[in-house]
Amino acid sequence: MKYRKLGKTNMKVSVIGVGTWQFGGEWGKPFTQEEADAILDEAKACGINLIDTAECYGDHTSESLIGSYISRGRREDWVIATKFGHKFHAHLDRSQEWSPQAVLAQLDASLKALRTDYIDLYQFHSGTDEAFDQDELWTLLDKQVQAGKIRHLGTSIGSNDNLHQTDASERVNSKVIQVVYNRLDRKPEERVFPSCERQGLGVLARVPLASGYLSGKYNPGASFAENDVRHRHDQEQTRLKLEEVKRIREHEVPEGMDMATWALAWCLKHPAVSAVIPGCKSRQQVISNAAAARYVGEGHPQAWQEANA
Repeated sequence: MKYRKLGKTNMKVSVIGVGTWQFGGEWGKPFTQEEADAILDEAKACGINLIDTAECYGDHTSESLIGSYISRGRREDWVIATKFGHKFHAHLDRSQEWSPQAVLAQLDASLKALRTDYIDLYQFHSGTDEAFDQDELWTLLDKQVQAGKIRHLGTSIGSNDNLHQTDASERVNSKVIQVVYNRLDRKPEERVFPSCERQGLGVLARVPLASGYLSGKYNPGASFAENDVRHRHDQEQTRLKLEEVKRIREHEVPEGMDMATWALAWCLKHPAVSAVIPGCKSRQQVISNAAAARYVGEGHPQAWQEANA
């Protein structure tokens, strides 16, 4: 595993993290504590120290699974990032709650679920610019930083071209941007990444496997169960994405290299990106994800191929 400083924070994070939306039960299956433990055990064995979650991945369900796990070990071994602004009601059903009072309640609920007295990175979660521009919200959050409940603030932008929230980072003391970035969606390269580099922000690339489409597991015509969030994706768009994935697999991925590993390493080539936070449903997927760290600093696919030989 390799590690990078996360922007202007004093935190060193593994370049591969663990995204945990799946723990909330919206990616085709529910997770038991034992299954979550196995994934996090493997992450630790691979040198991963970064976990990304949210209050609305289930009703604090993902956070609770993580909290139960970390409470049995050393809290300081992990960098835990969670988010605020949404309330889970049912499968793929949420409301938004942005008032300072509501966010303070969410923070306390997240701390309780995570069984910790501090959160390393607390992120504004894909809200509107109107919600973001509440000075009283950021004043409240700054007070929580001073109180020690939060180490650092971040912004998980909903649109991967949201320059308004990215450019405001220094003003609101947000030190990290989380954004969708992958081989199928390079929009952040145009405006968001240059802004992050100007401000010295850390960048967490979410959905680096394009919702699993870049995992190499799916061919054009693939379908998804009703309890899988991808079931809601536009079928024609999904078909076109999988056609493009097929082309990428044939022409860009070095022979013999796992496509998921390649896709994560591809994201990490961009100098703005600090770490990627792919989801994973099994120990084997954690191992495949972690393998991408081998290729950090190897700038050309030929180098990846040689390293993989």
